Amino acid sequence: MKVWVLLAAATAGVAVTIVAAQQNPPAPPPKQEAAPQADDPSRIVVDVTRVNLLFTVTDKKGRFVTDLTKNDFEVLESKRQQTIQEFSAETDLPLRLGILIDTSNSIRERFKFEQEAASEFVRSVMRSRQDKAMVVSFDSVPELVTDLIDSENKTEEAIRSLRPGGGTALYDAIFFACRDKLSLDQPRTKFRRAIVVLSDGDDNQSRYTRDQALEMAQRADVVIYTISTNISRTDTDGDKVLRYFADNTGGRAYFPFKVEDLAQSFENINNELTHQYIILYRPDPLKTDGLFHPIELRVKGHKELTVRVRPGYYASRM
Repeated sequence: MKVWVLLAAATAGVAVTIVAAQQNPPAPPPKQEAAPQADDPSRIVVDVTRVNLLFTVTDKKGRFVTDLTKNDFEVLESKRQQTIQEFSAETDLPLRLGILIDTSNSIRERFKFEQEAASEFVRSVMRSRQDKAMVVSFDSVPELVTDLIDSENKTEEAIRSLRPGGGTALYDAIFFACRDKLSLDQPRTKFRRAIVVLSDGDDNQSRYTRDQALEMAQRADVVIYTISTNISRTDTDGDKVLRYFADNTGGRAYFPFKVEDLAQSFENINNELTHQYIILYRPDPLKTDGLFHPIELRVKGHKELTVRVRPGYYASRM
């Protein structure tokens, strides 16, 4: 069961800077984007010593398993068992949430209901004075509608202010949200980062590629949940894109057949966010090559349980 977004935290006080690869020209800046908080917004500072894994565990019936301990898990990297240094169940870490809403013409007919469902989600998921959310709309370009704030009311107002029209720049929206916003709070291990994408997944305007957007999400430790607005009951290329982002960040893709089912999809994501575990480990041997390294996280002696976690991490380059 795989489940509509980079590396973890500092203990040794050793940080390096990773320059995100950009093969294409930069995407147009969001219309209301705040000034970057670093000299170069494509640079993300991460700790090279530990990897942060945020994940959920479910049984065969899809029910969350929340009573596991550190000793129940094992982490494998290159088939070598790793030492878990920190573990927390049902983590209470502050949430940094990006709500990315497709405002292209392709979703015009269902847009009002989508706004209502997203607004209800904000009311249910945000905890006062602890969590922050931002709203990014995207048609031909991504637009920062409201920055990361801890106000449910202002976030809801931002969602309700959106109007559909234009093309679809999904990849640019994910890239921007991860690089310029969700990766800023430090240290990494003190926050959870997630994106909820509401879209049909049919990108036709982005300058960044799908793989570049995913890499930026993985480098920022962002889990992506996607909710498809496709109600044709036919599996489209856009649906495959939404699965791609969710599966490769430890999130989950939802495909409601009716617009009325959108609220249930948001409720499912809320449940995911409130039943998470977190593990931190120091890779042995330590990788400093800047490359992607696959990992495996599993529950020892319980093959019937499903762990939903990102498939690997990008090492820093020293």
